Amino acid sequence: MRGRLALTTASFVLMVVATMSLGPLIADGGWWWLCAFVSAGVFFGGAGLRALRVPSALVPVLEGVVLLLLLTLLFGGSTSIAFIVPTPDTFAAFGELFTGSQRTIAQQTVPAVAVPALTFALALGVGLLSILLDVLVQIARVPALAAIPAFVPVVIPGFLVEAGADIPVLVATAAAYLLLLRVDVRVLRRARIDRGDDEDVATVSAPKRVPVASTLGASLGVAATGLVVASLLTASTPSISTSLLLGNGSQGALFARGVSPFLDLGRDLRRPEARPAFRYLAQDGDRPYFTLLTLDSFEGDVWSVTETPVDGDNTVDAMGAPEGLGAEVATSEHPIDVLVNEVRTTWLPVPYPSTRIEGLSGSWYWDDGPLTVRSVDTNTAGQRYEVTRLEVEPTVEQLRDAGGPRSVDPRFLELPDAVPPIISDTAVRLAGSAATPYDAAVAIQAYLRSPEFEYSTEAPVADGYDGGGFEVIAAFLEAKSGYCVHFASTMAVLAREAGIPSRISVGYTSGTPTPERVDGVQRVEVDSHDLHAWPELYFEGVGWIPFEPTPGRGSVPEYSRPGAGQAQTSVLPAAPSTTAPSTGRPELDPDRGLAGGATDPLQSQAPLRAGMLLVAVLALLLMPAGLRVLQRAMRRRRIRQRRGAANAAWDELRAQAADLGVGGADATPRAFAAYLASRPAFHDAEVLAALLRLRDAVERARYGPGVEATGDRGDQSAAAPAGGVPRADPALLDLDVALRALIRDASARDRLIAALLPKSLADRVRRASGVRTADGA
Repeated sequence: MRGRLALTTASFVLMVVATMSLGPLIADGGWWWLCAFVSAGVFFGGAGLRALRVPSALVPVLEGVVLLLLLTLLFGGSTSIAFIVPTPDTFAAFGELFTGSQRTIAQQTVPAVAVPALTFALALGVGLLSILLDVLVQIARVPALAAIPAFVPVVIPGFLVEAGADIPVLVATAAAYLLLLRVDVRVLRRARIDRGDDEDVATVSAPKRVPVASTLGASLGVAATGLVVASLLTASTPSISTSLLLGNGSQGALFARGVSPFLDLGRDLRRPEARPAFRYLAQDGDRPYFTLLTLDSFEGDVWSVTETPVDGDNTVDAMGAPEGLGAEVATSEHPIDVLVNEVRTTWLPVPYPSTRIEGLSGSWYWDDGPLTVRSVDTNTAGQRYEVTRLEVEPTVEQLRDAGGPRSVDPRFLELPDAVPPIISDTAVRLAGSAATPYDAAVAIQAYLRSPEFEYSTEAPVADGYDGGGFEVIAAFLEAKSGYCVHFASTMAVLAREAGIPSRISVGYTSGTPTPERVDGVQRVEVDSHDLHAWPELYFEGVGWIPFEPTPGRGSVPEYSRPGAGQAQTSVLPAAPSTTAPSTGRPELDPDRGLAGGATDPLQSQAPLRAGMLLVAVLALLLMPAGLRVLQRAMRRRRIRQRRGAANAAWDELRAQAADLGVGGADATPRAFAAYLASRPAFHDAEVLAALLRLRDAVERARYGPGVEATGDRGDQSAAAPAGGVPRADPALLDLDVALRALIRDASARDRLIAALLPKSLADRVRRASGVRTADGA
């Protein structure tokens, strides 16, 4: 029993050390302690079951029960009985956590925040790997194959981060693996000594010099197994590091990573049918814009979001202060109740700036700077929440007195080289004579809203200048026809050219009031007509404020109108525009976009992912069997080609015996043949004669002088007789007779284990690693 406990401890150490390899992917370290707790429960629960003499075949099943109880204790909460006994509601909660884990994997960047859904997936995965590792070590008695489950967490970081797993963790995992092999050798040797049969069987030590081919083959086999498993898992699971904007880039999301959001927004604006997005109640009559995401990086061809990992400390119950807002600027807070209809996105529609959000389900975090809000494990569908909007009310005087951009990040002023002349000329013409940056911004907005420009969703496509890059802006300034993305990107670029920091917000305008009232508060409907993009400009001491350069869309802030007075006005639009033409309220395709259909892309792909995971598990389980089939085929080929035929035949006989659990396979050929001859299946004269011919052939090959004998019988050979039909090689015939006898002598259970978990492969890996073993070790 002490030996079993030592193996359990070594297995546990290997599993938890290997799990540390996931450290570069997940923030903080609490998740590792939770996984270690679950792994300890599985391993030592199994040890306790074996101490109670539970049949070996039932131990893995009961370990699964232990894993279920631990998951219920950690994640079941009030749905369980006495915090440990699961109920149907517990399994429903597990299903939600599992779905949430798929979302958080798809939506987070690395290092990911360890939200409950992600820690549940980690605990479940480590628990299942622990059960598999325990089966390989304790039941199948092939500890060398423990590298398969242990290497799964080790190789995953290499597919998600450039540096892969940390080198110290890799070294520690290798040391834990060698420790497990060493403990297994000592346990088996001690077991033989306790039985008193250590002197009865010859001990064979590994040769001083391990053949290079043997070592290389074993190493490549283990490495290939790890890589194949990792590849299958990576293919069946969304990559953590490939999602940035809205969701995972499928057709259910508006903006795909690597593609300009403007192009997708433009496609959506040209869809024929409008769909409801969300509704809200603003007690103070507020009509703000709702921001989804903010684009701050301009590379000449595309505007994009600066990629940053989610900060787990930025919970929405208390959001950060607006960037650059001075204490002398008047502010006030206003609550807004929001109910999302059909919008499915990982970015939450919130006014900028907001101070806190309550009532959300799932894990939501705000980003530093833009104060945009995104989820790592859910989406906006069906969300109901109260957002507290901070209304910022600077005066025109404060805007004119704003100094240069001293505290803002320089990236908000960056423009690529080779600015088209029409852009730089327009910026000089509009802003060159402006007294202050604020006056320059007002002049740019007034120019774009002048009668020279018209709103059109079709003209940019027809004339081939759709998007938001330099060339598109230049063509837009020539054609003077486009929609919100062209006006917003043009003003943002002109502002940067004039020395004013700028960025672009994408979201919704303030919507349309309805006759319905709730508790005396008028309800406002926001639908796909209101999808919009607008620029925000930075003024020192005031911060980021929106402008509205698109004619016929939304409403123009009072402070941005030409000739605005000195009175305090709200930074955010106060009321929806009543002059918007029909073309200014485009519609979305119900099958695509932010107001698209209700099908969750992750749910629609769930059967495919489940199938791929099933394939991965089957490949993992069948990998040893496949390697054994390949090894058997190579040996038979050697026999047919008469290249070391006697040794190849004897090695295959020994390997089959080891797979079936027949002892003595590591003894000398004569001792092993004598042991087999005593078994019932070899009492048949023909079978015994075949065994003895194999034995004599290998002894002549190994110990006799001259050319190796191959076990030929008289004048029989593999050459073609007079009739021209080649005969089977005599060594193959004898080998097949002996193998059939071994299989007849084994139980059905031993045959199944031999097929799925061939012990001879583990022995070969152990010998290749240089570990000296006694018979049966």
